[in-house]
Amino acid sequence: MHIEVRDLVKTFGDVAAVNKASFQIQNGHLVGLLGPSGGGKTSILRMLAGLEQPTAGEIYFDGKLVNPIPVQDRGIGFVFQHYALFKHMTVFENVAYGLKVKKQKRQAINERVYELLQLIGLEGTENKYPHQLSGGQRQRVAFARALAPKPRLLLLDEPFAAIDAKVRKELRLWLRNLINQFGTTTIFVTHDQDEAMEVADDLIIVQKGRVEQQGAPWDIYNHPASAFVASFIGESNKLKAPVALQGFPELSAYRAGGEWQEGTQVFIRPEAIELRATHHPQTAEAGEPGKITHVHFRGDAWYVEVELAGGMTLFTYQPLHQEALQAGDSVSVFIQQLFVFAPSDIRILENRSRKGQRRLYVYPTTEKRSGSK
Repeated sequence: MHIEVRDLVKTFGDVAAVNKASFQIQNGHLVGLLGPSGGGKTSILRMLAGLEQPTAGEIYFDGKLVNPIPVQDRGIGFVFQHYALFKHMTVFENVAYGLKVKKQKRQAINERVYELLQLIGLEGTENKYPHQLSGGQRQRVAFARALAPKPRLLLLDEPFAAIDAKVRKELRLWLRNLINQFGTTTIFVTHDQDEAMEVADDLIIVQKGRVEQQGAPWDIYNHPASAFVASFIGESNKLKAPVALQGFPELSAYRAGGEWQEGTQVFIRPEAIELRATHHPQTAEAGEPGKITHVHFRGDAWYVEVELAGGMTLFTYQPLHQEALQAGDSVSVFIQQLFVFAPSDIRILENRSRKGQRRLYVYPTTEKRSGSK
């Protein structure tokens, strides 16, 4: 199913939960809907489902306006964060529920239920009750129940929120493979950025009821359309003081006295920071002198905080296979790239002191970038 949303609005009294949100979703895509609490994610999901009526705006499924169509006629499957399984029904009865509502024949119901139980890896549990299953198993049953009637659109509201972290990671890949197999257009709301970036074909980032950016996870991470997106997706160092950094002469245009020019924000991704215990020939001109202040073990990497000579503190990650730095070590800090968000434009600046690197990306804030909605 292809989905198009045009200038969607939902107000509750004087509060606009959704404010002229517009986006499109391609047929068969798995799309993550992300944003802070109260950003409008759930309201958008409920209006797509027909559980809430838009105050204004239009929703199209395959080119057909569905605003007046009731929820039961939209061909939608739901999966909620707390499973919402019927406790008094067996696994078989839960999965078969939607098929029975549609009054399908018993043989067709049996075939569909056992097909789905095999796909979700729970064959042999058909006579068990939800309380006899683990959290991950219950959520798999919830997915099977939603997919049983062959919905045109699958809506997932924080589907893994009630599951422990290890099982969540296992279910991410399982969900991605399941959706690929069925080819069902799917939208899922989540607060987990790693979860969304790992499984989604596209992301829709919402804030204050508006769509900030839509695009592939890689594009959004590497080309954020706003300071909010840069700070919300992934991790970033935000520069609070208008410091002069080696290799970034363009920053001088954004400094006004002791402050950044009004409306200007500068971010550095942690992976764009390279630390060396001594000055390296390639980065000697570009390196900032610094001192390690804290080092924390994070399981798969070292989390390192470093203070530059001017007093600014940055954080980055160091691979475990590299020689571990210690608090108090003097280092050369090479900043490879940074983002500048100003009222007039957005720039991705790369360190000009690095050999062979002379790239500068600029796109105006008054125009929509490719991939933004």
